[in-house]
Order: sequence, then C-alpha cells, then structure tokens
Amino acid sequence: MASVARPQSRGTTPSRCVTSSRRIAPAVLAAALLLPLTACGGSADASDSKSVTLTVGYQSKTINTVTAGTLLRSLGYFESALKAQGARDGITYKVEWQDYATGAPITAAMIAGKVDIGSMGDFPLLINASRGKQLNAPTRLVSVTGYNARGALNTVVTAPDSALKSLSDLRGKKVSTSVGSAADGTLVRALEQAGLDPDKDIGKLNQQPAVGASALEAGSVDALSQFVAWPGLLAFQGKAKALYDGGALGLPTLHGVTVRDAFADRRPAVVEAFLAAQIRATAYLDAHPVTAAEKVAEVTGLPAEVVYLYNGKGGIATFDPTLKPELVAALKKDVPLLVSAKLAGTVNVSDFVDDSYLKKAYGAGYARAAATTAPASRPEVWLKGATTTSTYADPAALLRYVAGHSGTVRAAYVPDATTGTRWFADKSVWVHDGTDLEPFVTEATADAWTAAHPGARIVSYATALSTALSTAPRQAAK
Repeated sequence: MASVARPQSRGTTPSRCVTSSRRIAPAVLAAALLLPLTACGGSADASDSKSVTLTVGYQSKTINTVTAGTLLRSLGYFESALKAQGARDGITYKVEWQDYATGAPITAAMIAGKVDIGSMGDFPLLINASRGKQLNAPTRLVSVTGYNARGALNTVVTAPDSALKSLSDLRGKKVSTSVGSAADGTLVRALEQAGLDPDKDIGKLNQQPAVGASALEAGSVDALSQFVAWPGLLAFQGKAKALYDGGALGLPTLHGVTVRDAFADRRPAVVEAFLAAQIRATAYLDAHPVTAAEKVAEVTGLPAEVVYLYNGKGGIATFDPTLKPELVAALKKDVPLLVSAKLAGTVNVSDFVDDSYLKKAYGAGYARAAATTAPASRPEVWLKGATTTSTYADPAALLRYVAGHSGTVRAAYVPDATTGTRWFADKSVWVHDGTDLEPFVTEATADAWTAAHPGARIVSYATALSTALSTAPRQAAK
C-alpha cells in the first residue's frame, strides 16, 4: 500500500455538529440532507502529526452491509490492518464506528465532514453522490457489500391477516417506507409496473423502518416497503406476510461503501486497508456462514434465523465487494427515477464509481472475482444446535426431512419457484402441482403459477408437509 503523508494538526475534539444516531433523532438527520451542511466544518479525520482518528458510518441492522460494518467491526480486521499500516508510516490510527438506521444520516454526516467511510443502499448511494457534488463535498463508491441480482433485498409486506393479495390492492391504501431508500425505489418501480401512480394512488408515509414496522403492527398503515432485514424479521415474528417480492423486478439492488473524496485523496492507504479488511470479512462470512450469522445476531439483537435468511449460504444477499458492470448499470437506471422524484440531481455514475482502491486491495484476483456470479439458492435446513446446515435437491425433499424431524429444525429455507428469492419454508405460499410442491414468497406469484398450470392449487404448509411424505422422492433436482 502507498505510504501516507502526515497531516498538519487539526485537533481531535469533535464538534457539536457530529451526527450520531444515538444522539440526534433519525428524522432530524434525514431532513438535514436538504440543508447546506458545509457550515458544520471540521472533519472526521481528526489528526495530529502522530495520530489519526477516522470515522466509519454503518447500519448494524441493514445486515447485507455487515462486511463493511457489524461483522467487520466484531472481527477487528480493520483495526488490525490499520495497526500494520501504522507500523509502516509511524502513525497511530483509531477508528470510531457510528451506527445509523438508514443511509440518509450517513450522507449528512459525510457532507459535514464528520464521517469518512459509509455504507448504504443503491438509492442512498446516488443521493450521497448528488448531495456531495452539490455541496462541494464529493464522494466516491469504492466497493459493494451485498447485492441481489433480481432486487430481492427489498420486500413489501402487509399484516398477516390482511385481505391484500397484490400490489394492485394498495390503491387508496397507506404505505410506509423510508423515502429515498432502496426500499422506496423498489416500491415506486413495482407500483408503476402494476399500473399505479406512486404519488397519487397510494398514501405514502415517510418513516424510519422501526416506526413503519410499529405502524403496520398497530394497523395505522396497510403495508410496509423496507430493506433487509425488516421484512424477514416481521415475517419470522409472525407480524407480517410478504405482499411483493422485490425479486420480481428483475433489476439488481445493492449496498456499497462510499468515501469522501478529500479523505480518499489524503489517505489512500487507509481506504485500501478498509477494503482489504472488507475482503477478509467477506471471506470469513463465506467460510463460516452460520457462525457469522450468530455473531451478527448477537450484536444486533436480530434472530440468527433472520440473519441467515439474508446472509447465509445461498442467502438473499450475495456478498462480493467487486463493482460488477451489471451493478453499475443498475445504478445508472436508478438515476432518472431519483431525479424525477426530486430526491437527487443528475449523477454521473461512471465518475462516482472508483474501483481503483479495491483493485489494489484485491491484487491479481480482482478480474476473476468481478466475473463471478452467485449460484442459485437451494432448499436448506438449519438444525437446532448445529454449526452447519444441509441442502436438498428440491423443496419436496426438504419438506420430507422437516416432517420427519419435528422439534429439531431451527429454520428451513426454500427458493421461490419463479424469482429464486429465498424465504422461510413455513412462511412461504405452497402450491401442489401434480407431483411437485412449489414454494412462493407471495400469494400473488403463487396465484400466477396456478393460473398457468391447470390442476395446480395452493395448499397450507401442513398439507405440503404431509403431501411430501406421501410422495416418492425424485431422483434428481430440477
């Protein structure tokens, strides 16, 4: 890694403008994006000639960012990398981690110079780029954390006993989302595909994820559109059912790491150290998916079963730091939507994306890694007390195993028959089609299947289990 020039002393006392989600209400922070933030002054990169303090903004509960946040922090890989860097350049590095609920306050803090490195979703990343350019505090996208090639990281859910069956049923209804988030983008696109005007045909409430979840439970909204891990959490808790699977969009959604230009230019070795640590954390997650899920669960308070739904082997999120062309292309498609919604100005995505630091951190393996694609998710069972999981050739094979091991299954996961989105087996909508048993995330996709397959019918989970036991095993997976 390149050596880093020592800066002039700036002092290490944080100003009162520091945007910590523990001290300032998230709604206030989100609103701050609309204000000129450069007046805050100062910098997260507080330093003197011998020491540097840098700040990382992350979202602990947005669990497809864990390789740049929650998991990375718990493993200590970044600190280790900085210790090694410090031995080379004679500087003592200190990391401050700031936890936020969404990407908007991270952007506010970055523009104010209070956060150096941040992770957030695709729409927030583009807003980050736009606001940074507008306020002369530019940023750059340097890596991806987690992505889903079809858009399944975002889901619209409704109450478990709701009569709503499809997005078309949302006309005239109240829907909670976090405006400007990746989940908001999914909602807007999905409504437009369903023939609804997102501005006129629904009542959209701009709420933080936790607030929206409470509103759904209280019945004050009819549906909730949110990003990982809220939909899976609410379904797991029996507080919601999926109404729309973001995987039906067929457009990649991602989260990534953004850094302030000024910081990256001043301390390129630190950016490379962060990305090397992220690569290492990604390798750990891939090698130890169950242990990684339990680590994240312990820190966040989320059930490990929910974390594994997204972050496990074959999970909804694919963890790969590389900036793949198809992901960059998806960002370019997002820009017009944000501009039309007046959430961002025009963004030159090609200028915003900078994989030079990641290529240095990767070395010769970058091109090969960037060309890889995620394998399809397979039916999977996690037994109580187990540190590994088992996969099955098809959903019926999984159901037979679950039916024969009552009381020992911690969680069972199956991919949607049409979108491939992984979901909890007991929360899926099951269709009996001849000798096949097919799982779906939503009732709408199950209905579409039965309409296209004469004789197919929706059955309960209990019926699917008993039917699987009475069906001869298939010889091979589909």
